[in-house]
Amino acid sequence: MTEIDAKTDGLVPAWLTLPDVAEKLGVEVTRVRQLVKEGQLIAVRRGENRVLQVPAAFIGEGKVVKGLAGTLTLLKDDGFSDEEMLEWLFTPDDTLPGTPADALRGDRGTEVKRRAQALAV
Repeated sequence: MTEIDAKTDGLVPAWLTLPDVAEKLGVEVTRVRQLVKEGQLIAVRRGENRVLQVPAAFIGEGKVVKGLAGTLTLLKDDGFSDEEMLEWLFTPDDTLPGTPADALRGDRGTEVKRRAQALAV
């Protein structure tokens, strides 16, 4: 759990607090914290009160967006920090089109993971 700079913060269109994520997933906040600890979600400290928040795009219909955990693992294995992962996931890419986070939500996780793997080369 890290803090991010204003540039990266500005790339992410919407954020959810951990209690909001828990409500959307139908689980306890402790489970959300576990998902963050396991690397299945990224949470960063934001705002004046430095509250832990997760990008809203990571949460789908009652579950974590399909393919996100695998993509985060690939990026982490490539040596990306949480901030670098967020920057990569939310930077527009004309060849997708949209952002990798949009592509994950659009059920194009295979392509996103392929691109994440290619970053290691």
